[in-house]
Amino acid sequence: MTRPDPSTLPQRFIPTDSMAAILSAVLIFLAACLPSTLKAEPSEPLAPDTMRARVAACTHCHGASGRAGPDGFYPRIAGKPAAYLLAQLVSFRDGGRTYEPMRHLLEGLPDDYLGEIAQYFADTHLPYSAPALTNLPAAMRETGRTLSESGVAARGLPACAACHGTSFSGMEPHIPGLLGLPRDYIAAQLGSWRTGLRHAVQPDCMAEVAGLLTPQEIAAVSAWLAARPVEEPYVAAPAGSLPLPIECGPASSAERKP
Repeated sequence: MTRPDPSTLPQRFIPTDSMAAILSAVLIFLAACLPSTLKAEPSEPLAPDTMRARVAACTHCHGASGRAGPDGFYPRIAGKPAAYLLAQLVSFRDGGRTYEPMRHLLEGLPDDYLGEIAQYFADTHLPYSAPALTNLPAAMRETGRTLSESGVAARGLPACAACHGTSFSGMEPHIPGLLGLPRDYIAAQLGSWRTGLRHAVQPDCMAEVAGLLTPQEIAAVSAWLAARPVEEPYVAAPAGSLPLPIECGPASSAERKP
């Protein structure tokens, strides 16, 4: 049987460069989320042109409704401040944060479109699971607690609580909560800021803070925060309710302590 000449086929049958790029991005994304895929539960068919269909790529890795992935790497995004989530999406798209599957998914998407996704997850409030049981050495636990709750003034190192609040729930519109996150994820983000792999809007306060931490201190803070139970309701404090100890990204200078 003679094979037809592709040039004689209707245009819709001829793959375009854009189609190939989309297919490549989808395959990379699915490969990156393989552990989540293997554990996924069957779900209802997605209705087109709905927000649920739009965020299906997000929940594929970040868990149902953005609760968190099952492998400890993909963090919870449900209930985070919308402006914070939008900033992360834009950062992945524009290269401030480096993770190729996310960049592929977000490439070419406008801010307004991403803002609607961010607001969807910000409005999704789900109960938190109990933290994983850990048996931390006493010295490591105390180091993590001290750095998280008090900081080290002599080193110019503010406490996590100074910006993220005493309940570590964050503050609107740009500061996220720190509890309910996997230990490895927290450590990876602090390590990325410390080594310059992750960037935020200048002044990049997290890069400054992480640069003052030793690898051992990063491990202690990550372990201590990940072991803390979440007290409901766990929501970000209102904007301006915390006077920030240092200049931090888009946060207003009026929010900084005099």
